[in-house]
Amino acid sequence: MLLKRINLESELRRLKNSSPNSNPIIEEFYTVLENSTTQKEEIVTAIKGKAEVHQNNFVFDYLDTANIYHVNQIKDLCVDYRLRFLDASYFKGEIPLEATLKVEKLEKLHNIKIKNFKIIAPSKLFRLEDKDDPLLFAPLGNNYYYLIHKWGTDISPFRKLKMWPFKSIINLLLLILGTTFFTTFLISKGIFTNEPSTAKILIIGFFIFKSLAAIVLYLGIANAKNFSPFVWNSKYYN
Repeated sequence: MLLKRINLESELRRLKNSSPNSNPIIEEFYTVLENSTTQKEEIVTAIKGKAEVHQNNFVFDYLDTANIYHVNQIKDLCVDYRLRFLDASYFKGEIPLEATLKVEKLEKLHNIKIKNFKIIAPSKLFRLEDKDDPLLFAPLGNNYYYLIHKWGTDISPFRKLKMWPFKSIINLLLLILGTTFFTTFLISKGIFTNEPSTAKILIIGFFIFKSLAAIVLYLGIANAKNFSPFVWNSKYYN
């Protein structure tokens, strides 16, 4: 049976609902912000344009609270799946018609021009076209964002597992240690020696660990890789 692909919007909503502060976050959002003060081509230009705007003056009574997310919830999603949360001006893919229609509808409903769009997507989508599940946001101010539209295919269910080692140095070391243990176990069963001893196993394990660590270090430096918590909102390659 094939594993079901991951819908990033549903996963983001799960992270929001599983947070013990989910409802207080929405209440805080209204408390903090209640005192704050087309055409397809035009909207696409606005989405991909650069603007020094930290919030849009939405009419909050018209917003769907299920689509309001705090930056910490967005960060959790990006770190788990090694995604980027960047200005839409860096996005190299096509903005679909459905997204522009939703933006146009929101602008008419709230009588505003939405600025400073953000997108969640794999880092490669900020350089070349692909079909992996981008999410389009608009800033509401005070580190809150409003989800406007999701498009593309759902993400692979294996991506979170695949990107797990990139979450922290501890995760990476655990992966290296696990691989070392498994490889040492296989080798100690007779590939290099028919009479395994504790000393031989430890020596083999040490050299395997050192070799794996050297390979990972070399590949990390050669490809300028960094851990997900440090790149999720970085506009630089790594």
